[in-house]
Amino acid sequence: MNYEVIVTCAVTGAGDTVGKHPAIPVTPKQIADAAIEAANAGATVAHIHVRDPETGKGSRDPKLYREVVERIRASNVDIILNLTAGMGGDFEVGDESDPTKYGPNTDLVGALERLVHVEELRPEICTLDCGTLNFGDGNMIYISTPTQLRIGAKRIQELGVKPELEVFDTGHLWFASQMVKEGLIDEPPLFQFCLGIPWGAPADTTTMKAMKDNLPPGAIWAGFGIGRMQMPMVAQAVLLGGNVRVGLEDNLYLEKGVFASNGQLVEKAIKIIEMLGARPLSPAEGRKKLGLKAR
Repeated sequence: MNYEVIVTCAVTGAGDTVGKHPAIPVTPKQIADAAIEAANAGATVAHIHVRDPETGKGSRDPKLYREVVERIRASNVDIILNLTAGMGGDFEVGDESDPTKYGPNTDLVGALERLVHVEELRPEICTLDCGTLNFGDGNMIYISTPTQLRIGAKRIQELGVKPELEVFDTGHLWFASQMVKEGLIDEPPLFQFCLGIPWGAPADTTTMKAMKDNLPPGAIWAGFGIGRMQMPMVAQAVLLGGNVRVGLEDNLYLEKGVFASNGQLVEKAIKIIEMLGARPLSPAEGRKKLGLKAR
């Protein structure tokens, strides 16, 4: 069991949740305020996506990231910043008559272009999505090839940013561990088990434990489940020795039929952690555990 728990709050994501919840953060101010709310509720880390303020859809615009980061830093509220670098891997296969003609939801760029905002803003952590995945029931694929991952990991290492190795399935974990062996990931490596996303690894005890049992020595890890499995996976991760993630990116509800805020989800996770006899770490304690330098 982990008695000293890093709590990450993923405050908005890039999914199609606008309109499904009355207060999904969309503008840079709303996203920054959500991160500050999470920090005040006890979160150690804020995981940040940005959205197009006009459409609400996920964006890679460095100007939007800059405004969010500057607002959080100017608030003097301490929280570790974790910027996504997962945008830019979406590929929509064409219809049956011409699968090579990609669809309108495609947003596919190279490994370094996915890191432009990380280059500019130097957060303490950024994500690295460690493999390709069938994403949902249609023709969408998230693409992250071994070549792209090695290029991205090397550049993140050169920038002095800690990669959070996002693993959506066991093959992703296998390749992420290979990058650790190759020296592309500095010690201690940080893994995030992303469970319940169709069609990756399911959010259940057996899968989380199997992933945990296949980690390289000395790894620090966290895990989360989406939707109704968010809070059960909080408890499961702590019991298996891991850290946790909650937030509106992964789940919209505090309980059945009751919409949540990011702060409320953090508070509920911390209540579970404390009822298990553990405690959440402050940002300063989280930096020490992860070997981070405050920006």
